[in-house]
Amino acid sequence: MPRILVAIADWPEAQQLQEHLQAGGHTVKWVPSASAALSTLRDATFDLIVLDSQLPDSSPKEFLLGMAQRTLHSDPPVILVSNSTDEVDRILGFELGASDYVTRPYSVRELTLRVAAVCRRARPEPSTERRITVGRLQIDREGYRAFVDDREVDLTLLELKLLIALYEGRHRVKTRAALLNEVWGVDAAVTTRTVDTHVKRLRDKLGPIGRSIETVRGVGYRLANLDPRPSLERRNNKRSAAI
Repeated sequence: MPRILVAIADWPEAQQLQEHLQAGGHTVKWVPSASAALSTLRDATFDLIVLDSQLPDSSPKEFLLGMAQRTLHSDPPVILVSNSTDEVDRILGFELGASDYVTRPYSVRELTLRVAAVCRRARPEPSTERRITVGRLQIDREGYRAFVDDREVDLTLLELKLLIALYEGRHRVKTRAALLNEVWGVDAAVTTRTVDTHVKRLRDKLGPIGRSIETVRGVGYRLANLDPRPSLERRNNKRSAAI
């Protein structure tokens, strides 16, 4: 049964959402502030956060950055509820790591369905292999971890999902719209620089093999052949150590 943390300042609004979520089989905890939400996340595991952009003690940016900087009991996806219909604010929400964005006034029924959809996407995908190995790259789906040359790479959940999406479509071009829909769950009509930003971060973190994520100009990205051999430098170091 999914556990949802509702961080909305207005109690009548939160109560209405809580009732709908509970009717849909979710376990719900309500908090009225960002500090209470972060405190709760230190002590308990949640599958998703519904975050009010109008919390009295924090902006969405401060809250999401606070989640990234603190050691929390869980790192759940976030649906941001905002009063702003400005596309810039929507893009910023996705850039900061929100999985979905809802503007007021909203349909409680629609938001409940979005919560269910994000929870489904956040579950680990079934795989016959616990760890996928391709060249110098290894992906541990169940453990949400990635390794290059047996060294763990520090990836966020979104970066890992992006890497898996590129791996599963390897040798084929994945459009930005397809990646937005597959990784972030955003409708293809939404155009942002979110994918480009996350691909750049992913390349940087993967080091030399990050070059295997190729840009197809005007279309999207493709994961090309990953070097099956260690780099020349690593081979030389091993040879020197053996002498």
